Amino acid sequence: MSDKRILLRGARALTGAGLQCSGEPVDLLVEDGRIGAIAAAGSIHADAPAVDLSNRLLVPGLVNGHQHSHEHFQRGRTENLPLELWMNLVRTRTPVLLSPRQIYLRTMIGAIESLRTGCTTLVDDTAVGGSIDRERIEAVMQAYEDSGIRALVGFSMMDRPVIDNFPFADESFPAALAAELRAAPRPSSQDYLGLVTDLARNGHHPHQSRVGVLMSPSAPQRCSEAFLLEIRRLADELCLPVITHVQETRLQVVTGQLFFGSPIVEYLDRIGFLKPATSLIHAVWLNPREIEALARSGASAQHNPWSNLTLGSGVQPVRELLEAGVNVSMGSDGSCSTVTLNMLNVLGTAAGVAKLRGNDPTRWLSAREALSAGTQGGARALGFGESLGVIEVGARADLFACRTDTVTFSPFNDPVRQLVYAERGAGVDFSMVEGRVVMREGRLCGIDEAAILKEIEHEFLELSARFDEAEASVAPVLAAVELLYRRSLQVGIAADTYPARLADRGGCA
Repeated sequence: MSDKRILLRGARALTGAGLQCSGEPVDLLVEDGRIGAIAAAGSIHADAPAVDLSNRLLVPGLVNGHQHSHEHFQRGRTENLPLELWMNLVRTRTPVLLSPRQIYLRTMIGAIESLRTGCTTLVDDTAVGGSIDRERIEAVMQAYEDSGIRALVGFSMMDRPVIDNFPFADESFPAALAAELRAAPRPSSQDYLGLVTDLARNGHHPHQSRVGVLMSPSAPQRCSEAFLLEIRRLADELCLPVITHVQETRLQVVTGQLFFGSPIVEYLDRIGFLKPATSLIHAVWLNPREIEALARSGASAQHNPWSNLTLGSGVQPVRELLEAGVNVSMGSDGSCSTVTLNMLNVLGTAAGVAKLRGNDPTRWLSAREALSAGTQGGARALGFGESLGVIEVGARADLFACRTDTVTFSPFNDPVRQLVYAERGAGVDFSMVEGRVVMREGRLCGIDEAAILKEIEHEFLELSARFDEAEASVAPVLAAVELLYRRSLQVGIAADTYPARLADRGGCA
């Protein structure tokens, strides 16, 4: 359904910045991709096709600020590895080269799961491999165009070999292996910047098109300072959001100290990188000075609680960030580590795991705060301000609806808590993006989901063995990273860093 005017009839809705339930059913008139009116059910009379949403809860579309489509074929293939070991199984020593069609299908996995679980906006930080192939990049963009989701795509930009984002690399890697890894092909910094500039200026600016691009330096330790500053300059010139992985693990705090003379957030503040519409992905291991820098600069901290748990990275100090006035957004991370991209799972995990911090229950994260971070917080982090992630007149019509005639909402007490803590997507049967219905009565409207999933299974029959071989090639790399990982545990970090993990025997690590 692509009419410029659509009437959504008879849903209860979580409206306004406070996500207050409307109580009685309401109608929403959607015009030109925006919410034009909200009124009591039956009171809007408009010449527009109507969608019956009775027995449903209408919710602002969730914003997944972080996933990696290049991982979708590897979901469920790893477990119980810390980030620095696990990441080598994603960027394997022997790469698996996919055809454009296979990349299209792989990207569709994330788009389908996102729409089916309430997400209407996603950020895809995808790896381009050893060189930039425009046909393969167009396959990613086309998958998002066809699915109907709002997507902002970045390209995991770095100008340093992956081996050189680790401390103690030369002492840990055999010389021949280190030389091989440093010689591996990769795009130049100008290749990356030219790609994003071209896409942003030719139909893929995120504030003008549903499928757009953003700047995504992979991590500060993977980029030279000159490259980071050029990314910052170009992002400002093009008015693009910026995302980058920062201090996901304790080892990354150690890396910052050894590479930059300070933790990484302090380094980014020092070089002027932190600004609004800039998201620090994970931001788990933080000290008070870094939180103050985020608040002062207007940058966002993105919480990826399920990923941080599955990789053993730790728990973000969310309450301290919110109290300082830092915008917090939410993300799933990639499905090789998380298995699922379900943002409802992310929100429930965020509110649940926060209760492990401290003994004062008034400081624990609430379900409403988690949902706000996963909607309005995500919109602000990406530079959409108050125009996205909220149900109110004038906002972008990115919405989803859950059936309320289900056990999840029976009895109907607090819809926000029941959505965040109990719902895992089974009741989501309606979705709208930019005023266009993309899922109705549980059926995706723009694609043949069953045919796509069947084709994915067929393609992966041959790809599975290739992934086995690629992952086996990583064994000597893992052995070397294990050495430097263990060595990093002997290096102290700032005493005022908020503890992010439980120690083996009491206390915090």
